[in-house]
Amino acid sequence: MFLRTLVLSVVAIAGLGAGRPTPANAPGRIEGLVRDQAGAAISNAQVFVIGTPLSALTDARGHYLISGVAPGRVDLRAAFVGHRPVVVRGLLVRSGQVTRRDFTLEAAVTEVADIEVKAEQPLVPREQVTSRPTASGELAGRLAQSAPCCYDRVAAPPPAGWNTEEYAHLRENGFRPVASAPLSTFSIDVDKASYANVRRFLTAGSLPPADAVRVEEMINYFSYDLPEPRGPHPFSVTTDVGAAPWAPAHRLVRIGIQGRRLDPERVPGSNLVFLLDVSGSMDQPDKLPLVKRSLRLLVDQLDARDRVSIVVYAGNAGLVLPCTPGDQHATILNAIDRLEAGGSTAGGAGIQLAYRVARENLIARGNNRVILATDGDFNVGASSEGELVRLIEQERRAGIFLTVVGFGTGNYADQRMESLADKGNGNYFYVDNLLEGRKVFVDELQGTLFTIAKDVKIQVEFNPAEVAAYRLVGYEDRALRDEDFNDDSVDAGELGAGHSVTALYEVVPAGLDERIPGVDPLRYQRPLRPAGAPRGELLTVKLRYQPPQGGASRLIETPVRDSDARGIPSGELGFAAAVAEFGMLLRGSEHKGTSSVDEVLRLARAGMGSDRDGYRSEFVQLVRRYAAISGIREDVGDVEYRR
Repeated sequence: MFLRTLVLSVVAIAGLGAGRPTPANAPGRIEGLVRDQAGAAISNAQVFVIGTPLSALTDARGHYLISGVAPGRVDLRAAFVGHRPVVVRGLLVRSGQVTRRDFTLEAAVTEVADIEVKAEQPLVPREQVTSRPTASGELAGRLAQSAPCCYDRVAAPPPAGWNTEEYAHLRENGFRPVASAPLSTFSIDVDKASYANVRRFLTAGSLPPADAVRVEEMINYFSYDLPEPRGPHPFSVTTDVGAAPWAPAHRLVRIGIQGRRLDPERVPGSNLVFLLDVSGSMDQPDKLPLVKRSLRLLVDQLDARDRVSIVVYAGNAGLVLPCTPGDQHATILNAIDRLEAGGSTAGGAGIQLAYRVARENLIARGNNRVILATDGDFNVGASSEGELVRLIEQERRAGIFLTVVGFGTGNYADQRMESLADKGNGNYFYVDNLLEGRKVFVDELQGTLFTIAKDVKIQVEFNPAEVAAYRLVGYEDRALRDEDFNDDSVDAGELGAGHSVTALYEVVPAGLDERIPGVDPLRYQRPLRPAGAPRGELLTVKLRYQPPQGGASRLIETPVRDSDARGIPSGELGFAAAVAEFGMLLRGSEHKGTSSVDEVLRLARAGMGSDRDGYRSEFVQLVRRYAAISGIREDVGDVEYRR
């Protein structure tokens, strides 16, 4: 499709140069370069014409091109995560001509350095923090003014007392003694909603509720440098070991899974049914309007192999776009542009209609998926919630998966949407701004559309001669019974083409003079070295998965030896540790040990890597924002935070 677009562009340019007269109202184009202060090109920066759907992303040279711009004066905005946005007002676009405009973006590394919290506006103690997504007072206002570029706007505070956000209570994993529990079993999880939701709270100037922080989703928000799979299995398994930064006497084990990337030309077609909430609660700038802008980004990626339908629900459910070939972009975009919010909500009726449309247009061995975009504030119509779950599970077994994308604030139903996505063998995302919309609908969703392995389970067996106890960091709601690992009828997570999964274990070495919380010292049990077990072998990672079309599961086993590294980890392990430690700080975890903002920032900087998309730089900004909101004075090098 890219080649076709390029050819058409070349033909159009040639036509303009062939002496043909240009109509007085012919659209113009805007192009230029986006660079940083050092003059280096910024790739994947977004430049868009304010007030229109026209936008472009920069290529590896920092170049962008926006076509189809109506003649006249327009306002442009250039943005990239970790940098301050630049707005140009009144740029003159002439009919049929190319207008040049370059941008230089300044890194926003010290953007919150001068924030001061006045004594007459005390910070709210953690125990009094509710799920309100915004803070009042000067702090919230100044944070909003200095928000990083990736946030189009900070949502206005909802009316006093108006907040119905739902988060399931999350009881953190504790340490388990190897002597009595040598196995740890869980389902993989590629959901990433929690990080974007946490970012939304911090950007608005408040701390997130502890139950909104799911550490594994924060870790997996980021991509890691993992090797491509080789051999018969559709993914690679990588492990590394280092010291746990928040408990240096403990070991930290990272398990990384990288799914095989597929040639886009060989990926089967997709049968996509967009199920859009257009109820009255979606009539806010960060809800339906953001849904529409995000969907436009995905439409550009579709081609003739794909089929697209749009179902909406409010007081009633309706089909606003029958099954349409994916290359008919104008037809699809026109249907999206006509959407308006209003009415009450009956989500169950919408889901039933969406699945019926998906069944009627099923692509054999293709990607058949319902994509639900909502704030989660829906009732289930004539069906009970149990019946709704059974419907989703039934369609999952028929090969139609459900992906859920959350939007908005104030009435956000996190618990319900995560549960529906899990039951539907899909993924759960949260979109708080247009750049996140691009990440989800273009980068992430395109990767998860084609499932390369389903019901992926991990079981770790610990060596009692080397390990006294262990703790899985996160994945609390993905735990499985040990006997579920070999039971192919037990549902587990799916892995999409090109996707990766990261899990961390905190390990207490054998012989460490440390009492396991909740367990009395054992009188009779003594760890013995298993026969034939190599010295230094901490554990064995076992993965079981089924092919996308089903059938008997397949097994991969990988032994993991301890490393000689005893210092604070760096690189990929160090960055994953930084995100986990930050999640523990946000949760007020009893396992946070010596965690601090200082340490999180040091780990994040040491593991920054190439940071091609700027997400790791953005993470540093969020940590600093957390320090400012919490009134923490930290020695982080070039910035201090004062209450």
